[in-house]
Amino acid sequence: MNKKSKTKTPKKDSQLVLRLDKAERDEFVALCKKLDTSAAREIRQFMREFVKKND
Repeated sequence: MNKKSKTKTPKKDSQLVLRLDKAERDEFVALCKKLDTSAAREIRQFMREFVKKND
């Protein structure tokens, strides 16, 4: 299978800026790294589930 035949995910074209407590942010990022994921991926997943649940 070549790269062109794979299903593409929509390009991310927007940002959400958050002000966080540094210690809380660092703990979250470290836990995501430990779980082999990214903070952005987990936040996007949370947002999708939140919208689905509350829409």
